[in-house]
Amino acid sequence: MAGKLTYQQAGVDTRRAAALVGDIRGHVARTQKNRKLLGAFGLFAAGYDLSAYREPVIVTGCDGVGTKLELLLERDLLETAGKDLVAMSVNDILTTGGDPLMFLDYIGIAALDEARITRLIGGMADYLEECNCILAGGETAEMPGIVPEDVIELSGFCIGCSEKADLIDPTTIAVGDVLVGYASDSLHANGWSLARRVLRDFPGEISEEELSAMLKPTRLYHDVVAGIKAAGIKPRAMSHITGGGLPENLERLFRGCGADLEIPKWDLPGIDKLLAHVDGDDRFNTFNMGFGWVAIVAPEDADAAVKAGPGGMVIGTMVETEGVRVKVRGE
Repeated sequence: MAGKLTYQQAGVDTRRAAALVGDIRGHVARTQKNRKLLGAFGLFAAGYDLSAYREPVIVTGCDGVGTKLELLLERDLLETAGKDLVAMSVNDILTTGGDPLMFLDYIGIAALDEARITRLIGGMADYLEECNCILAGGETAEMPGIVPEDVIELSGFCIGCSEKADLIDPTTIAVGDVLVGYASDSLHANGWSLARRVLRDFPGEISEEELSAMLKPTRLYHDVVAGIKAAGIKPRAMSHITGGGLPENLERLFRGCGADLEIPKWDLPGIDKLLAHVDGDDRFNTFNMGFGWVAIVAPEDADAAVKAGPGGMVIGTMVETEGVRVKVRGE
């Protein structure tokens, strides 16, 4: 009968979507060099064999790229968006002492765009390959009329595992313990609602070159965690510095104590211009201020922890007074 509508005419092309699964197979394969799924790629759900663990504890995390995504899409930095998506969830898994095993993504888009989606997944695979985590699957949803044509929705989900005995236990934190910070590569994927407001209200103050430095991908800290383990250190706690900055991300770990921090001036290009328009106290609760990862260790482990990964330095100590106080050296 003439005039019947097809799904494709409604804006969704399931055949192209099926073909895309085959196109990204190479990206999926390179995340399985060391770890393998249990079962073939293409199943409706992914399986992983945990029999190598004696007392396995599953750890999970999910996150997105936040409003940084708007600037990345405007500048066609799709690979960076994919890396940010992975790092935000994988880093959270690493704070538990667990191994990131499997990652899944959700991509919402108005109409299928194979080239853009493949680039996003390529960025994800770059980081997943680096930290030995499998791209286990995902969902690409065509949603015409719901997702604007110039927008891509992104969410990431990571599943990890730890031996029960190896789980990090923040209740072991004690007064006198040392906080070791590790440098961030950029603003990472947090604080961009405020940064975008500054860019909008003060156009032209921050150059495109400086903005490019601020938009670098969120750093993966798997190398730091591996270095800490290799040094024979079991941290009291580890923190991924995301929304809320150093104070909020550290305070959630403490019970009945606090920390005094002194950090060097952030040397990220253009950051002084950005922070000049930000409340002096609020900057600490919005941005990572140059440190995307903090490990809390016993005093005797501090020197080894500093050497565990690039950009490590002692930034503070645990004290009896509750709360986190941060000051910039020289201010």
